[in-house]
Amino acid sequence: MRTQAAILDHPDLSRLYTHDRPLRVSAVDLDAPGPGELLVSIDAAGVCHSDLSVVNGSRRRPTPMALGHEATGVVEGLGPYVTDIEVGDRVVLVFVPGCGLCGHCTGGAPTRCASAARANASGTLLSGARRLHRDGQPVHHHLGISAFARHAVVDRRSAVVVPADLPAPVAALFGCAVLTGVGAALNTANVRPGETALVLGLGGVGLCALLGAVLANAHPIIAVDPIPEKRDLALKLGATHAIPPEEVETVLAAVLEGGVDVAFEAVGRTSALQTAWSHTRPGGRTVSVGLPDPSERLSVPVATLVGEGRTLLGSYQGDSVPQRDIPRYVALWRAGRLPVDLLLGETFPLADVNVALERLATGSAVRPMLLP
Repeated sequence: MRTQAAILDHPDLSRLYTHDRPLRVSAVDLDAPGPGELLVSIDAAGVCHSDLSVVNGSRRRPTPMALGHEATGVVEGLGPYVTDIEVGDRVVLVFVPGCGLCGHCTGGAPTRCASAARANASGTLLSGARRLHRDGQPVHHHLGISAFARHAVVDRRSAVVVPADLPAPVAALFGCAVLTGVGAALNTANVRPGETALVLGLGGVGLCALLGAVLANAHPIIAVDPIPEKRDLALKLGATHAIPPEEVETVLAAVLEGGVDVAFEAVGRTSALQTAWSHTRPGGRTVSVGLPDPSERLSVPVATLVGEGRTLLGSYQGDSVPQRDIPRYVALWRAGRLPVDLLLGETFPLADVNVALERLATGSAVRPMLLP
């Protein structure tokens, strides 16, 4: 079928997204779904820093590539052997389609699936196929989804069925921001009631890590970001303190002498992770959720790591099991305990995808949403 998708041909190292328009909305040919695959009509797609990192070249991926990985839509077609989903189902798309067969998947850790990691790095679906073509040439998939488009073909394992009445922009958030941020708090860090928490970076993932800490009854929770509007939102979501980065030393010394039990870095810079580490107390956990440039390195004193019994954790997709966690988070949202809808701001048509990138890059929007 013919559809439209926003395609990256060359990384835009200048990062002037609105001016240079690194993503071009193009007519593409989309193959019918193969065995174990679905055709999905995209209703909403969030714009995330993982998309930005591909566009600006800090995370190298093969091009041309149709971007977008946080999305929801309605199933329009089924490939052979798909028997547990129906045309018309609303699905949330997830960017680590665990194979279901390896030790990580069968052990409850699909985010570490090597087959999924290889497929995502090479720009294919889990089967190794590419279902997108432009002018007769293949177009790579972004994290197995390519949701900056009107339609997508995805692996069945990339889809989680959700209630049909879930608003599309809210549903999209569950595919990345919520899984990654809330999961970092509840799954990776296993925050316990009464523990103290620090969250550095209040984008979509950082704010969801904050929400996870609130769900776990952490107290106090200190949120850090240079943008006042994001700090105001953090307070609405349950932070006890919301401060700019230059006040971290002073406030933590006054409120929590000795550091916090759990510190989350959601900035994507090693300097922020170093700050999180520096303000974690003996016996505490430092959790890295952001994705820095692959060339960046962290230096920590091993004597401190050992002598203070510290734990340094990486969290990818919140160590989630999407089929288990997304229904749980949707139920919490319905109950008013996980108000992720407050993260939503501007919406954009697919044609304005570069404007949405600009809004995210400048920090003027928490989670721009495309409505293709």
